[in-house]
Parts: sequence; C-alpha cells; structure tokens
Amino acid sequence: MTAQPPNPPPWAQQPQYQQPPYWLPPNRDAEHLKLLSTFHYVLGGVMGFFGCAPIIHVFIGVLALMGKMQTQGNGQPPPPWFGWVFIIMGSFAIVLGWTLATCLLIAAGRLRKKRNWTFCFVVACVSCLFAPMGTVLGVFTILVLSRPTVKAMFGQVPAAG
Repeated sequence: MTAQPPNPPPWAQQPQYQQPPYWLPPNRDAEHLKLLSTFHYVLGGVMGFFGCAPIIHVFIGVLALMGKMQTQGNGQPPPPWFGWVFIIMGSFAIVLGWTLATCLLIAAGRLRKKRNWTFCFVVACVSCLFAPMGTVLGVFTILVLSRPTVKAMFGQVPAAG
C-alpha cells in the first residue's frame, strides 16, 4: 500500500478563485459572440424583409410587358424593353437582398457555434457596405473576430512567423 503525501497546510495552498482577480480584465469573448450572433439574426431578418421591396419593380415591369400601362400623351404602352429593364433590375435586387439576408443568418448560427471564422469574417466585411446598421454590425464583428482569443475559440491556428 502506498502512502499518500500529507495535505499542505492552508497557508501553502494556491487560492481558488471563483472569478478572475480584479486586476485582470474579464474575458467576455463568448458573451460578445453571442450578442453578435443575435444582432446578425436581427439584421438578417430586416434585410430579408426589405429585400422584398423590389417586388414592386417586377410588378411594374410585368404590367408594362402586358400593355396594361398607358401613357397620358398618345395612349401607347411603353416599349417592351422598358418592362424587361424593370423585371431584370428588380429581380437582381431581390436576389441580392435575400442572398445577403441568408448569409447573415448562416453567419449568425456559425458565430454562435464558433465555426467557420473565415465565412463570418467575409460576411462581416460585406455587411459593412449596407449603411447604417450593416456598417455598425460589420465593424464590431470584425473587431471581435480579430482578437487572438476569439480566433483560438474558432480553432484558428496563429500564423507562424
């Protein structure tokens, strides 16, 4: 039977902190990622809703192609290219808005799960183009994702060199 070493006296034991000492700033990376994830969900929903606005343009284009739009001057409908321009531009705007909304929603889930750092970073950069809410969210997401501790949470290996 092996002998157990005696327990050290209380004054020699390392203190057990429930929270970090007051002189160390708390690590709130997980909290920041959870907040960013929630804001990405909100902005994704808002972008998806406003991505539906160009449906009006598609509707106007369809009316122009069907000849249901009359001009006040000579009573002739507009030329067909007028309708096609509205349909194509409106459809492009819808697809762009819904694609960005989908990417924001996917990034929200990946931020919460701490996966795909590169995808989240790219979505944050792209969302900076959509002022004002996308810019604010994108900048804060870039700042948080650039921290070495957050990169470690995502499993990113620091670059050697």
